[in-house]
Amino acid sequence: MAAAKIKKGDRVIVLSGKDKGKTGTVTLAMPKDGKVVVEGVNIATRHRKPSQANPQGGLERTEAPLHISKVAHVTADGKPTRVRFEVKDGKKVRVAVKSGEKIDG
Repeated sequence: MAAAKIKKGDRVIVLSGKDKGKTGTVTLAMPKDGKVVVEGVNIATRHRKPSQANPQGGLERTEAPLHISKVAHVTADGKPTRVRFEVKDGKKVRVAVKSGEKIDG
């Protein structure tokens, strides 16, 4: 498996699907599944019956995972960029391809 180019806490933009163009922060990265959960994106609604824990019941809205290929890193100007790995000062760091700036992970 390749090293994770998108990690928890990264700012990403959605490239395709119903939420195309939306940006958000990665709240959960699942590298083995190749998926990420992005804050405020890909909201799934579930109808819940009233239960002991939730006597009211109703609609439950949660963020569902997105495939990692549907998101890209966001540069400072809000445009998507790919991520490359470089060795700087003996450390492997993530670098934005478009701007060449180091991504703090």
